[in-house]
Amino acid sequence: MFTLIEKTKSEQPQSLLAGDLGGTKTLLAIFNWGEEPKKLHQSHYHSKEWSSLEEIINHFLANLPGGIEHPSHGCIGVAGPVSNGHTKITNLDWNINQNDICSSAKLKKLEIINDFSVLIYGLPFLNKSQFVNLQVNKSKRDINGFNAIIGAGTGLGIARGLITNNGIHVLPSEGGHREFSPRSEKEWELAQWLKTHLGLNRLSIERVVSGRGLGYIAKWRTSQLDAINHPLRKIAQDWTPKNSANIDLPAIASKAASGGDRLMNEVLELWLSAYGSAAGDLALHELSLGGLWIGGGTAPKHLEGLQSNTFQNALKEKGRFKPLLEKIPVMALIDSEVGLFS
Repeated sequence: MFTLIEKTKSEQPQSLLAGDLGGTKTLLAIFNWGEEPKKLHQSHYHSKEWSSLEEIINHFLANLPGGIEHPSHGCIGVAGPVSNGHTKITNLDWNINQNDICSSAKLKKLEIINDFSVLIYGLPFLNKSQFVNLQVNKSKRDINGFNAIIGAGTGLGIARGLITNNGIHVLPSEGGHREFSPRSEKEWELAQWLKTHLGLNRLSIERVVSGRGLGYIAKWRTSQLDAINHPLRKIAQDWTPKNSANIDLPAIASKAASGGDRLMNEVLELWLSAYGSAAGDLALHELSLGGLWIGGGTAPKHLEGLQSNTFQNALKEKGRFKPLLEKIPVMALIDSEVGLFS
């Protein structure tokens, strides 16, 4: 939303449509812009229950409460690469055209932007209730400089940006689809199983470090001989991303791990370690001395895991560059609606 406001200051939009489209859920809200944005109305949609973003937006606008005016401008963060107002949502198989939606929704202006890119715009405006410090630099933190964000949700989102006193420059990324590189024998075994199970020649890191990835790890681990009698074996074998609305295996596995289940704790530890390593790689790649942010739908659900030695050590153990990574501020975004805020 801040990117839209920055680019339309001269037009002074009064009523704004803000949206956050992910593979699992879509959030839409109406904001009024005065001295600061004020949320007037919000709705939550299960993305897979709808055939298109256009259909969701039209339903939302047609059912606004009385007294809320139709928005004049809009900004929607979407889970996929955006080019000239066009995108195909990676985990929904939706094709989105910015101009078509703008016309259908009767808006003066609409901007479609990658959902993680839009978060960069909101970072300087976050309040302390929206994030938790995972690693604090001993010196005074200055958000100015290069920042990077990584977040496991349905998929794995990544973005980076340069924040200065003169503005914010955002660089989208599809780094979540880079090659997964196993660091241990267990990760190697998992990678080989995933390639076979999914019929892939190439394995992206998103297949492991995501909500779905946690489900795949549980499915792989319970398929092994020592898990024949495990109480979650049948549930895990029946689970697929397509039926996740009925069988939320990642949540089931996480709950079992917190309850002391040894096998599911092993699953969660493997996932957290792979996640931490991916976050550390991103911090190095972008030299994000302004801050490394952990976002996505799993961040507030797995805050304790993000604070654990498993995640933290995997993030920092980068050989000769460990001292550099120890200086980078690391924060977890715990506001589940931060995509609307940004």
